[in-house]
Amino acid sequence: MTRGLNKVMIIGHLGRDPEMRFTSTGRPVAAFSVATTRGWTNIEGERQEETEWFHVVTWGGLAELCKKRLHKGSQVYVEGRLQTRSWDGPDGEHYYRTELVAQELIFLDSRDSAESLDYDDELDAVEAF
Repeated sequence: MTRGLNKVMIIGHLGRDPEMRFTSTGRPVAAFSVATTRGWTNIEGERQEETEWFHVVTWGGLAELCKKRLHKGSQVYVEGRLQTRSWDGPDGEHYYRTELVAQELIFLDSRDSAESLDYDDELDAVEAF
């Protein structure tokens, strides 16, 4: 039997402050967008740049910590998996969104205080802050 792999790692800057909400069972979930930019020189010697946006979702204590510590412009390392979900909108249209579900975050704004948190550590981390 073959195995699959769904792992994504990005470093980028937040495009907006995290938005936090709670599920019907009270579990916190935070969502924010992260922009990654890559640059290259084309064959004419001109500098080119391309930005890719990722919709990031965090759960539980990790979501609460993101809401506290991150803001528009923050630099962050995110590791997780891609997940596509779908829903029907009020207009009757069917919508899809591919999200990066975070399992580990490193806040990169201050190199001296770079901090790594993962999904397994989330409850201990929230209590420490």
